[in-house]
Amino acid sequence: MGTEMRVWLLAAVCAAVLLMGALRRRAEWLLNLLMRAVTGCVAIYFINLGTAALGIPTLVGINPATALTCGFLGFPGLAALYGLGFYQFM
Repeated sequence: MGTEMRVWLLAAVCAAVLLMGALRRRAEWLLNLLMRAVTGCVAIYFINLGTAALGIPTLVGINPATALTCGFLGFPGLAALYGLGFYQFM
C-alpha cells in the first residue's frame, strides 16, 4: 500500500468519524451552520457598504464559498476573508 493510498484511507476514516459524530447532533449542528452562514452574509453585505462609502472597492463577494466559510468558521472565518481581501488589495 503506497503512501498516497494511506493518506486517502486516513482522511476517509477521519471523515467517517466526524460524520458519525455530526449525525448525532445533526439538527443542532445544521441550524448552527445555517445561522452562522446567514449572519456572515449579512455582515459581509454591511461591511462592503461601509468600505464602499470609504472609497475602498468591494473586497469580499457573497457566494456559496464565503457563506460556507462563515458558516464553518464563524467570525474568524469572516475576518480571514477580509484579511485575504485586504492582502490582495495592497
